[in-house]
Amino acid sequence: MESRETIAAIATGMGNAGIGIVRISGENAFAVADAVFRGKNKKKLSETKSHTAHYGHIYDGDELVDEALVLVMKAPHTYTRENVIEIDCHGGSYVTRRVLELVIKNGARAAEPGEFTKRAFLNGRIDLAQAEAVIDIINARNGYALKNSVNMLSGKLSTAIKSLRDEMIYNIAYIEAALDDPEHISLDNFGDKLTGYVDKWINSVDKLLISVDNGKLFTEGVRTVILGKPNAGKSSLLNTLLGEERAIVTDIAGTTRDTLEEQINLHGIILKLIDTAGIRQTEDIVEKLGVDKSRKFAKEADLIIYVVDSSTNLDDNDMDIISMINEGTSGNVIVLLNKSDLETRTTAEDIRRFIDCPVISISAREQLGLDELEKKIVDMFMGGNISYNDEVMITRVRQKDALNQAKESLLLVKDGINLQMPEDLLTIDLMNAYEELGKITGEAVEEDLVNEIFSKFCMGK
Repeated sequence: MESRETIAAIATGMGNAGIGIVRISGENAFAVADAVFRGKNKKKLSETKSHTAHYGHIYDGDELVDEALVLVMKAPHTYTRENVIEIDCHGGSYVTRRVLELVIKNGARAAEPGEFTKRAFLNGRIDLAQAEAVIDIINARNGYALKNSVNMLSGKLSTAIKSLRDEMIYNIAYIEAALDDPEHISLDNFGDKLTGYVDKWINSVDKLLISVDNGKLFTEGVRTVILGKPNAGKSSLLNTLLGEERAIVTDIAGTTRDTLEEQINLHGIILKLIDTAGIRQTEDIVEKLGVDKSRKFAKEADLIIYVVDSSTNLDDNDMDIISMINEGTSGNVIVLLNKSDLETRTTAEDIRRFIDCPVISISAREQLGLDELEKKIVDMFMGGNISYNDEVMITRVRQKDALNQAKESLLLVKDGINLQMPEDLLTIDLMNAYEELGKITGEAVEEDLVNEIFSKFCMGK
């Protein structure tokens, strides 16, 4: 996976801006930069001190291209642990691309997505969990996701995993040494000691696994499906939450025939809102397809907001929705008694006869009761406490799978101890747990997986 080629890419977003940055990394970074940059002091960049800035101009032969500031960073004290040059030119999309083309023309090649961070990983600057944190920081959509990603990048998860692996490999080595030299190293009562370690390791893995749901909440958002029969006010609720007329609202039942997806940030929690077709018995083929899709989304939701028209009595369509919620969903449920500004025919007590969940009276049209809805959602998903602690949260399926596999192997070790199995057999499962945890930090990972992870990065990072 090693490469000694010098790479270059635009590190800033495309479009007009005050500054555009072209980043170069590799053994020949200084030579490439010297070929296009003429500094005011006329010194070669390779002859300057590391971590210094130099004013000058970019040239294509004798043609002046742009004024620039060049940052010099010498290996190994750089992001990639290679020689790194950053050319800060004017931020027009044309001029930045022109500078990149000149750099490539003079010996660099265009970097692949994430290749700078990939080199940081391959050169031991960061591990794989930290590398994934880099893209998570870039993609963070709220303060919680950002703080967690920064914690990951600082090495909190990596430190926890390393501690577990160090203890595991020590015990594996002890067992193997005792089997090789039983006269001097005894395994008497070692099973009791190892049981204590295994219980501790399982507890540590469990703590990380418990964080998965919160990690998903912060990075992916809460998949929120708005259900209700036609004309209950689902689309009005969506428009009110978004603060714009996104969904068509009419008095004609069945106006919404397909799902409509939007996203809002609610006190730091991302809600991925899905407004569904009104659920009712219908012979209209198109409307029926929308109703079937509504049922499917409801089964996969993290949160169902069931909108009831409180100005009408519950009917067979409501009963159908209630049965679907009670029988086919595993997410959280909030019932909204909409149209509270009109005469009430359906009350909270009526709803609680059929569903055990929070019930809130609102008026989507008059924007009444929405503060209570927001508070309930925060309480539901944050336990009423949205202050972030410093515990690391697992956000990636890859990391979750590795933890689950490690836990399974540790449980096998525990079973083996209870069955008084030979110690050399215990080391097989211990080593499996050790290897699975190594996948998280990249110490036991295949090249194809590394390439796939970094292919999801943006250019220039």
